[in-house]
Amino acid sequence: MPFYRISEMEEKHSKVGPAVAKTLAGELMKAGVVTYLKGEGAPPHFHPNEEQFILVLEGKRVFILGDEERVVGPGDLIHIPRNTRHGGRTLDEKAVFFAVKSPCGDGNLSQDYNKAADADEVVRRLEEKAAELG
Repeated sequence: MPFYRISEMEEKHSKVGPAVAKTLAGELMKAGVVTYLKGEGAPPHFHPNEEQFILVLEGKRVFILGDEERVVGPGDLIHIPRNTRHGGRTLDEKAVFFAVKSPCGDGNLSQDYNKAADADEVVRRLEEKAAELG
């Protein structure tokens, strides 16, 4: 059925981070509504086989994309090209965003997850920035 009610979708916990997501898969892309609580975020990572868009619906996050770092919030749309390191930390009590990835693969949003080589150092920077802003 092509119509979905987010409130009725099953919540799934991410295999690579603390996120809770409600996801679905189409023929060529997968989508999900992802929630992170304050201070949470997946370790900085990249997707060699997937392109991604994130639309922030609720809350603020300090976010890194490639070498650029900024605070994002409701209404911000982020394009994440393949092989681009990204990650973030939630500044508010929670952050909710809508994510779309292509190709669909097995439908799991974390299927093409690859931890960045400098993930530990980037996490430290993100956590310092979150503490400074939070």
